[in-house]
Amino acid sequence: MNPHDTDVHTIAPELPAMFDGMKLAAVATVLYILVRCLNLKSPTAAPDLIYQDTPLNRFLLKSCPQLTKEYIPPLLWGKSGHLQTALYGKLGRVSSPHPCGVRKFLPMQDGATSTFDLFEPLAEHKTGGDITMVICPGIGNHSEKHYIRTFVDYSQREGYRCAVLNHLGALPNIELTSPRMFTYGCTWEFSAMVGYIKKAYPQTQLIVIGFSLGGNIVCKFLGENRNNQERVLCSVSVCQGYSALRAQETFLQWDQCRRFYNFLMADNMKKIILSHRDSLFGGTSSKRIDADLSRLYTSTSIMQIDDNIMRKFHGHSSLKEYYEKESCVHYIHNVNVPLLLVNSADDPLVHDSLLTIPRTLAEKKQNVVFALTLHGGHLGFFEGAVLFPQPLTWMDKVIVGYANAMCQWDKQKPPCQKSATGSPPQAEGGCAEEKA
Repeated sequence: MNPHDTDVHTIAPELPAMFDGMKLAAVATVLYILVRCLNLKSPTAAPDLIYQDTPLNRFLLKSCPQLTKEYIPPLLWGKSGHLQTALYGKLGRVSSPHPCGVRKFLPMQDGATSTFDLFEPLAEHKTGGDITMVICPGIGNHSEKHYIRTFVDYSQREGYRCAVLNHLGALPNIELTSPRMFTYGCTWEFSAMVGYIKKAYPQTQLIVIGFSLGGNIVCKFLGENRNNQERVLCSVSVCQGYSALRAQETFLQWDQCRRFYNFLMADNMKKIILSHRDSLFGGTSSKRIDADLSRLYTSTSIMQIDDNIMRKFHGHSSLKEYYEKESCVHYIHNVNVPLLLVNSADDPLVHDSLLTIPRTLAEKKQNVVFALTLHGGHLGFFEGAVLFPQPLTWMDKVIVGYANAMCQWDKQKPPCQKSATGSPPQAEGGCAEEKA
């Protein structure tokens, strides 16, 4: 027998054991990465609430259990803000319905044509009242987005009429009629939609809702003119950043992959702008227009696009001026109707430093409630057991639950306490006699 054969037989049994150890180490490494990336060890909890102790807020917390109960995202992936955000961004919602509405066209003073979609209620409201939700979607969004369709269908079934703004230039099949498109804080189109609803439905009361960029627009709309709060029962803002100027620096940071999200949003904005190139730039060539388009093609951030293109639609002299004048942080303190501000702690787009704005506001103003969830990402808020999310999200349920509570509160108030001017909520009690 060859002596080398015995050497082979004595070494060979050790090789499988070594490879098994490597496999176990690889599996353990993958599991560790998954646990860290998916944030599986993070606990679930009820939203962190900041509010003042008033009769209205006590009634709200009693009547809207979504605000006080534990929010439970899908077990395997729902604790990752990135996956919640990615699923919202890619799919919108699960099993999205197709509500039937009517598209309205509103001519604007500058030649622009604003559009919104109107959806009538599918049931009588619990209070028997005529309530309209006026809804402003997120950046570059419109009524055909899945998360909007899901929310509208749910609200219709709860007895609400819904009016959804289509951001100027966002609908691919609607041409612009002036050299202007939606911007971060322009309230003109939303104001026109609200004005139409008030005129068409003189008895209706309004619930004002904004998602992401839409949250900035609705809070600015309510705060920039006190008359805008007339006939408004309450307002809800979800996942907005409150101040574009403060958010500017955070969007250039790589923590939470925020710089990557910035690039993706910039790429989407470029596509929208270029799809309306002829309407926005006149279809002619000039040195200024060619320079703007050249800078647009090479832009890799929202800030570059805002500076080169968006601020010029309203004649702002600098990016700083544009962000200062279009951010709701300078107007939101004027909002006196009940206001629910919702954010998620793991939102990769909204830096934690921006959340001092709603926290401080809720600490100072009786009409404001700030709800901060541990999980939910950016406009995700999916719920579910292990893997598959439910069609309705926590966000859908909490908005409608809050709206139902406010409608019930308004119904049970004495007539003299029902205000149409957006005055602060009054405490419980009788009515003073009116003096002649």
